[in-house]
Amino acid sequence: MSGYTVLRPGDDGYAFKPPSWRPEEPVRRIVELPLHARLQHSRAHLWRYPAGAAGRHHRPLVQEEVFFVAEGTMTIELGEERELFELPPQSMVVVEPGTALKLSNRSDADALLFIYGAPTDGASEILE
Repeated sequence: MSGYTVLRPGDDGYAFKPPSWRPEEPVRRIVELPLHARLQHSRAHLWRYPAGAAGRHHRPLVQEEVFFVAEGTMTIELGEERELFELPPQSMVVVEPGTALKLSNRSDADALLFIYGAPTDGASEILE
């Protein structure tokens, strides 16, 4: 077995689908990288947010998370006061464990995000 994984658009399995843990998701789509690569100590996903899509307001309990906006513009609400930040392409946000957050696409175009978290414990408190 090799010590690496290469994924390219068009490869088998590189398709945006509803999250496996939430198949009823109405609009957001994801490429679940742990289904294709051996991530042992972290998690990473590629998310596509259509215009108007929003994630859940939640607080990661253990995991620190990094958000990178590859395409489009996203909005993130951070902290208990729900401070808003608009994130143009190539923006990054690092969120420490215990910090409330919510992502949304308030623009008129799709957005593409790379989201990385470590350790692999994805336990979160849902706030909505």
